[in-house]
Amino acid sequence: MRIVVAAVGRLRQGPNRALLDVYLKRMTSLPVELREVQTRGAVPPHKVKATEAGLLLQALPESGPVIAMDERGDDLSSQDFTNLLAEWRDRGEPTCGFAIGGADGLDDSIRARANRTLRFGRATWPHMLARIMLIEQLYRAQQILAGHPYHRD
Repeated sequence: MRIVVAAVGRLRQGPNRALLDVYLKRMTSLPVELREVQTRGAVPPHKVKATEAGLLLQALPESGPVIAMDERGDDLSSQDFTNLLAEWRDRGEPTCGFAIGGADGLDDSIRARANRTLRFGRATWPHMLARIMLIEQLYRAQQILAGHPYHRD
C-alpha cells in the first residue's frame, strides 16, 4: 500500500526538515509520498481554509481511504493506528491519504472527504511539526508490522 501525505506549507531546510527526511528514507515497506501544497498570491483571510482545502483535495489520492489530521479527531494508540493501516492493506487498498491543514486547520470539505479524523492527543500542534509526527507514526507502524522491536508497549 502506498501512502500519500498531503500537507499545507513547505517545510524548509533545517533541523525539522532533516528529521522528516530521516523518517521518509526509512519508509521501505510502506512507501510514503509527501505532497506539500501552498497557496499562491494573497488570499483573503476568510478564504484561506477553503483555498487550502482545494489544493489538499487535488493532492490526495482519488480513491482509497483518507484520514484528516484534526484536533477534533479520534485518539488512536500506535498499535490501533497500525491495525487500521494493516486492515486497509489487507483489504487491498492500493493507496491511503492523510491531510494536514495549515495554521488555521482543515476546512469542512476535507473532513467530509475523510474516512477517519485523527489527532495527536488533546494538545494543538504546529502544522509543520504534525507532519513529522505523522511520518514517525507511519514508520512506527511499518516497524510493528515487520515485528521489529522499535515500538515498545
